[in-house]
Amino acid sequence: MKIALLGYGKMGKVIERIALERGHEIVLKKDEFNTYDGLSTADVAIDFSVPTAAVSNISSCFNNNVPVVSGTTGWLEHYDEMIALCNEKQGGFISSSNFSLGVNIFFELNEYLAKIMAQFDSSYKVTMEEIHHTQKLDAPSGTAISLAKGVIENSNYADWTLEEAKANQIHIEAKRIGDVPGTHTVTYDSIVDSIELKHTAHNREGFALGAVIAAEWLAGKTGIYSMKDVLNLK
Repeated sequence: MKIALLGYGKMGKVIERIALERGHEIVLKKDEFNTYDGLSTADVAIDFSVPTAAVSNISSCFNNNVPVVSGTTGWLEHYDEMIALCNEKQGGFISSSNFSLGVNIFFELNEYLAKIMAQFDSSYKVTMEEIHHTQKLDAPSGTAISLAKGVIENSNYADWTLEEAKANQIHIEAKRIGDVPGTHTVTYDSIVDSIELKHTAHNREGFALGAVIAAEWLAGKTGIYSMKDVLNLK
């Protein structure tokens, strides 16, 4: 399979190594200094860039008839625009805040726990914490936002906030420390006990492997999908 890498930072280099180990070919390594030359020859693209480049990268894929897997966060104010373009061009698209297989299982557990705890929402207060490396540009993380949405969709909570939470809001504490790949914690706290759901990434390997697996699954397909489709979690 021929892969275009859109974004060639730390994650892009790990994705490149894993893709090559799995027998794939890299036909483009796009960064801020080069063009999209070679994109049209790719079977699939993987975008791990920066928020300011994501829309251009994703649009270029759709315009070149190349399905794209995007793990870039911080650009979602343009998400509906990209979905419309994908449908117009009959493209293939997977966008996820986190491609780690473990995190996507964590997402499922989070939603399941939220459904159980919804009947006890007067006793337990939900809070979240996320810790990432100091180079991460957006806060809270896309993964934390996805976790918050998973609770909101299955409970009486209405929103999340980085500030002091109101009664129907989930407080997210975002920390930036050293070179932490990513730690996310969901806590249900009451006066008698606490329930904690936590995922800790030890390195970037899991994110990269999941992105390559998603690209393998998406190649040759059209439509808009999620990691639930890739991992058969629906």
